[in-house]
Amino acid sequence: MKPLIYPVLAAFSLLAAPLQAEQDQPVVVELFTSQGCSSCPAADEMLAELADRDDIIALALHVDYWDYIGWEDPFGDPAHAERQRAYAAVGGRRSVYTPELIVQGQTDIVGAKPMKLMDAVEKHAEATPRVALAISRSGDAVQIEAEPLATTSEPMHVHMLRYSPMERTKVTRGENAGHVMEHSNVVQDWQVLTDWDGSAPLSLSAKVEGDLPVVVIIQRQEKGGPGAILAAARSK
Repeated sequence: MKPLIYPVLAAFSLLAAPLQAEQDQPVVVELFTSQGCSSCPAADEMLAELADRDDIIALALHVDYWDYIGWEDPFGDPAHAERQRAYAAVGGRRSVYTPELIVQGQTDIVGAKPMKLMDAVEKHAEATPRVALAISRSGDAVQIEAEPLATTSEPMHVHMLRYSPMERTKVTRGENAGHVMEHSNVVQDWQVLTDWDGSAPLSLSAKVEGDLPVVVIIQRQEKGGPGAILAAARSK
């Protein structure tokens, strides 16, 4: 068994190592997952390895389309499934599945594949930044400042979301019945704040409630769905 175990352990150790990037912008990793999916726990564990890293914003988006097979995921949101389908439409994929990872809005990875994931993360970390983004939080207000770093005029959405750093659920039915499942960075309250074309600096304030971490994402809007993530920032 050792020849099989050691490569897996080595691959997961990659997830703990900070990136040596030339820029100081985190890479966004979105995991589309479900408590009703027997293949998802390994990917959930992989995302947990990334959750505390400052150079990566790891987000778990629970979908609802597996609820019918016996267990209703308490974090499942039809909006997450809609976002996943929009990614598939832009990428020319005919179906959606769990677990699926989307890196920086562009690279999709099927299942729990640490080495492939970190290759994608490193590739996007090395890309020249096109937007500078900074956010600050004071009480129930988040101030957002963004500036184009190159001449551009393209449709972009400014997204804001919150996430719960850790959730634990005892699953009593479905494919994962009998297991206590732990999930990191469970997304809540995803919303589009505004459109922006990058022709001038952006400055706006948004209201938030509670003390959960806040993430702001600036993402290119393609015909039919979301495109490349151009910048992201987090306030813990």
